[in-house]
This record gives sequence, C-alpha cells and structure tokens, in this order.
Amino acid sequence: MIRFFLLLFLYTSLFSSMVERYRWENGESYLMFLQRHDLPTKELYYNLDKDDQKLTEEMRSGIHYQILRDKNKNIEQLLLPLNDELQIHIYKKKGHYKFEVIPIISTTKAEAFYTTITSSPMYTIYKETGSRKLAQIFINGFKHSLNFKNDIRQGDKLVMIYTQKYRLEQPFSMPTLKVAMIEIRHKKHYIYRNSDGNYYNEKGHQIEGFLLYRPIPRARISSRFSKRRFDPVLHKWRAHLGVDFAARRGTPIHAAGDGRIIRANRSVSYGNVIYIRHAGGYTTRYAHMKHFRRGIHYGKHVKKGQVIGYVGTTGWSTGPHLHFEVRYHGRAINPLHIVRVTTKKLHGKARRAFLKLKKNYDQSVALHLTNKTQFHKPPPFEPISYIHLLDEKHNDTH
Repeated sequence: MIRFFLLLFLYTSLFSSMVERYRWENGESYLMFLQRHDLPTKELYYNLDKDDQKLTEEMRSGIHYQILRDKNKNIEQLLLPLNDELQIHIYKKKGHYKFEVIPIISTTKAEAFYTTITSSPMYTIYKETGSRKLAQIFINGFKHSLNFKNDIRQGDKLVMIYTQKYRLEQPFSMPTLKVAMIEIRHKKHYIYRNSDGNYYNEKGHQIEGFLLYRPIPRARISSRFSKRRFDPVLHKWRAHLGVDFAARRGTPIHAAGDGRIIRANRSVSYGNVIYIRHAGGYTTRYAHMKHFRRGIHYGKHVKKGQVIGYVGTTGWSTGPHLHFEVRYHGRAINPLHIVRVTTKKLHGKARRAFLKLKKNYDQSVALHLTNKTQFHKPPPFEPISYIHLLDEKHNDTH
C-alpha cells in the first residue's frame, strides 16, 4: 500500500509529485482509459477478481480524476472516483502497477445563495453558480408543484440552502438540498428536506415521487444500498449499488415506474436482467430473475406497477431475491431515498419535529433574502504536492 501526506500547495518539490486533474471522457471505458495511457491491462483489469472488474464499469463521464506524475512525466499513481465513497487507486511499486479500491476522503460544507430570475430558474441558477447540479436539484424539487414555464416572471427571487462535498478543495458529487424558496408574484413557495430524508412542502405534505416504493410489495430487505462497505472476509472495500429484496422464487416483480425497456436479456453477473428507462434521466434495473413475463422484451413500454418478471436466483446469486437499482444519468443512487408510493402527511410527534425544523429553515431563508447572499465560487484547481512513503500497513488517500 502507499500512504499519502498532504503537505503544501507548492508547484515544485524535490520529493513530491504533481497532481494533474482531468475530466473523464464521454464514452470512454476503463479499459480504453488504460490503453490510452499505455497502462498494463493484464495487471490492472484482466487479473482482477470479478467484483473489482464490475466496479470499473462505474466510471462515468464528467467525473474528475487525478494523475500523479514524476519529474519525467511518467504516471506514478491514479485516483479514479467510482462514486461518492469509493475510488480506484492505481500505483507503482517496485516497477509494477498495482490496483486497489479505497475510500474517498472528503469534507462537507453548508452553503447558500440568493439570486433573482432573469429568464428561467434553470438558466439563472446555472449562470449564477456555473453548476448544472444545483440547477437540477432545484428544478426536481419543485417540478411536481410549480409550472416554471408559465408562472415565473423576471425579477422573481429564489434562495437555496444545501450541503456540498469537497474533495481536493473542489466540489464533488451531487449537492444535497436542505431548503429552497422561490417567490412568484410576491408569494413564497418552499420545499424542505426533513430528518427522514424526504422532502415536504410548507404544510408538511411529502413531495410526490414518480416511482413505486418497492418493486415487490411487502418484501423483506436482505441487503441495503452501500457505496462504501468493507468486506471483513476479503479485507477489501466493496460497493453494493442497489437494494436486495428477499422473496420466494416465482414472486412477481413490478415495474417501479412508467418507462421503456432498454434491456431484457441474460448477463453473467446479473443473470436475467431488465433495464427500464424512465422520464427525467432515471433508469431502474431488476436482476437475478427466474424469467421474464410473457410479452416483456426490448423496446416495450411498461406502466408503473406492471408485472415484468419473477424472482429467481440466476447470475451471481446465493439464493432467490431481486437486486434492484436506480440510476440517475448513469449514477447509482439509493432507491430507498427517492422511491416512494405516494405523498403522505406528517402527524403528531413527527409533524411537531418538522415544524420546528421548518421554523429554523424559514429564519435562515429570510436572512439570506435580506443579505442577498451571493454564491461563492470555489477557487480554481491548483497542482498539489504530495510526499509519499511506502507503508504496508496504512493507506490514507484523498
């Protein structure tokens, strides 16, 4: 293993390597990346176990990765983020490249800004912040309750309060919206992230989602979503990018939402698997099926709740269950955070706790409105110097 110590923001050092930052190219696979950089595919892919090979498929376009080079411009190390929690670490040891999956070290900051609408919320937020992600989470929060096309007027005000992860002092991953307010024709509209992880309006009514809560009603969850899970047996970091529902063989599986089937076939790891593309950039995956329902095939449109197949144990499976994934523009997200059947109202103790939280959020929004809080852009990326030492027992990496 290799241990890193972040030293100083310097441009040169006799004992250091320079960090270069790049964006993963659209359409490039992990294997293509290795070949483009003349890195050994046998050691860094074909000799890996099946789980690590599968993890390399999680590399997606737009993600920022880092290359450390020596003074001769030869690659010493690579950090390739797979998701919010794990990254591939490739490093050279005794003249040979090594592969490992390690946790990502990041910090989380609470941030906020105020702005006025110039044309549309999407365009205004992007112009103000340069972040499509911030624009997306704002639009997604209000899309079921407001008509931005017809209701918005130039000069309307909005406030966003959110948390953002930072890695190597740069924004990393999707921000988490805490509260958003938009004032339309002098009337304020809010959404709030409650302590249960769901979003509610001013009345304590849950914001409606478009997907079912579970593709198998009343099924027991046998394995939860995890981007960062250490296997105590294999002593390796793993990711479980879906939720497993334990059920008897032959139990019907329902489509989580309206959409079009973009894959219905058999794979080595997933067994009999179906992918469904939904509106808004979402895709759901249903793996290890016994078989598909008659008439289910590539290109077919399905309705929310429609039976598409039956529980089995095909592929890499130790028993009958459904492995269910939700992806947003190709990025795996926790199905239990965004998938729900319908809206609900808070009552009793839960409602009182929400109203207390809402009061604090409202005070924060009012403060940012009064101060007209401006968005603070992060500083540009600078080469960072690291001192690295060989250490077989430790591994602390950014």
